Amino acid sequence: MIRLSRWIGGVALALIAAALCSEIPTGAFAAEEAVVVPAPALDNPKAAGPLQTAVVAGGCFWGVHGVYQHVRGTRQVLSGYSGGTKATADYETVSRGESAHAESVEIRFDPNELSYGDILQIYFSVAHDPTQLNRQGPDVGTQYRSAIFYADESQRRIAEAYIAQLDRAKVFRRAIVTRVERLTAFYPAEAYHQDFLIKNPSYPYIVVNDLPKIANLKSVLPARYREQPVTAQSAR
Repeated sequence: MIRLSRWIGGVALALIAAALCSEIPTGAFAAEEAVVVPAPALDNPKAAGPLQTAVVAGGCFWGVHGVYQHVRGTRQVLSGYSGGTKATADYETVSRGESAHAESVEIRFDPNELSYGDILQIYFSVAHDPTQLNRQGPDVGTQYRSAIFYADESQRRIAEAYIAQLDRAKVFRRAIVTRVERLTAFYPAEAYHQDFLIKNPSYPYIVVNDLPKIANLKSVLPARYREQPVTAQSAR
């Protein structure tokens, strides 16, 4: 386990375990393979305008966060919680499965460079495995569910149509289980979770489960990849 006391100060390492996505041995699982998926047939056109926001969930937020930090057109990426209430939006409660929250990632992006459909193509292709129900790799529970939290009817239509498109095309060996849920709120996670992959690239969980996702982004969607990541503070 890495030492996180420089961010949260004075907390015993025994308690820090509750602030980690998983303590299951990483060697028991392999990182998800990238899947080449077609672009969505239904999408918003790219156009200049104010930054837009997308919220997705796909397992431990460290890896999903890390993927979108390396996507051209993103301006800020935050880890956090969606699906539950403010009262339960803390890692200790969420990680026990005692809330309706999913570990989620909020992506602020330039609509002139990225469409909402582009965000979802990356999500289904390299960010996680959308056929795993209430888990991702070593992490098990509804807090690790595959979910798209839509902010408006346009996002809902694009997400639902894309899932149907991919299922019809049998892109995956199993059916997609991704839930499309209305976004009621996004609550940023604790400071020590933000930019976790950037700060801790040698942490074993990151090496096994998350760095391969970034390598897959660069390999499968090279036009979307950028070397220098954005951070949680980038657009503030």
